[in-house]
Amino acid sequence: MPNTVFTLTPSFLRTLCNLRWVAIVGQAVTVLVALGLLDIDLPRWPLWAGIGALALFNVYATWRSRRPGEETPAEAFAHMLVDVAVLSWLVAWSGGIGNPFSSMFLLLIAVSALALPLRWVLATGVACLLGYILTAVFGRPLPHLHGDNFNVHLWGMAVNFVLSAGVVLYFSTRLVAVLRLREQELARLRERFARNEGIVALATHAAAVAHELNTPLATMTLLTEDIREHASEPDIREDAGTMRQLIDLCRDRVRALAASADMGVRQRVDLDEVVQRWQLVRPTVELQRTGALPPWLATDTSTGHLLQALLNNAADASRQAGSQRVDLDLRCEGDELVGTVRDYGNGFHEALPFQSEQLFRTSKPEGMGVGLALSHATIERLGGRMTMRAVPPKGVQVQFRLPVAGNDETSS
Repeated sequence: MPNTVFTLTPSFLRTLCNLRWVAIVGQAVTVLVALGLLDIDLPRWPLWAGIGALALFNVYATWRSRRPGEETPAEAFAHMLVDVAVLSWLVAWSGGIGNPFSSMFLLLIAVSALALPLRWVLATGVACLLGYILTAVFGRPLPHLHGDNFNVHLWGMAVNFVLSAGVVLYFSTRLVAVLRLREQELARLRERFARNEGIVALATHAAAVAHELNTPLATMTLLTEDIREHASEPDIREDAGTMRQLIDLCRDRVRALAASADMGVRQRVDLDEVVQRWQLVRPTVELQRTGALPPWLATDTSTGHLLQALLNNAADASRQAGSQRVDLDLRCEGDELVGTVRDYGNGFHEALPFQSEQLFRTSKPEGMGVGLALSHATIERLGGRMTMRAVPPKGVQVQFRLPVAGNDETSS
């Protein structure tokens, strides 16, 4: 098994250092109580030497845990070996396996099992078993405890149990929290994968339809020109001219769709021209435009598609509520392109809340349910973010932020 990078929030080494400081303080207090209040015959200097050595090592370990770099299981196992060695030393000089804190070896195994790969957990278990055997064989025995002294031994076992339960509970709750976060992330990834599969299928079908529409659009162009040339009434000629513009727009969109399938070609678009073409398609919409874009800004075609999808959704939402107004604000703030689209519709549908990860889901009678999902996918691909909020007294405001530098690079 390779040495993989593992993390617990915060890092395992940092958490281990914090627990080690608690252990050092607890060991020092225990030695002071045993030698002072209880007057137990224990060697002082070996015990204080072990605690001091562990404190010096933890100073280094704390410094190491705050440095950037990968944490490997081998390094964490080395830290665990130091803990096993110091615990073996302290237990051996304070009664061996007769010490009520000798079961702390099990606690070290539990901590490693909650954070390390299997083979390193087994190695830690072997090290703890070896340390326990050495303390049993070479440990300095305590005097026989009877009466009140035996009650002290029982109290030591109780304190050991409380400490062990607290540490195991601490690590267990953190492990459960990490597992829940991973399950939620996997659920989001599954939903995103299903949405992206639908988008790929939609793109494949759109490419086929674009190929089929090329011939009918050419025929419609010829018919429109023929009508405009032979029409005697000015109104008919004007309508035929408008139809020709719309057909040209459709033809350009079909050609752009075919061109975007070539991943080696990145077209640049002017968002002001995108808004003008959209107004040509939706002439009945009262678009209230604010903000201004710098003349040098040219974005990827995906940004133009994103803007048109949001404008179409806003126009449809306003129309359902009996309004024709849509507000649009486009501006650059620092290195970000900020766009805000606001409709005057009925707001969020109570039975169908906003779920950007889902495709083909809509509350509009004639809607296909792809606008917001495609917009969200475009935002993710371009490294931006999108937010939605209700605007009193009615309506929804959608705002997107895209990195200008990233768009400009992909467009060049």
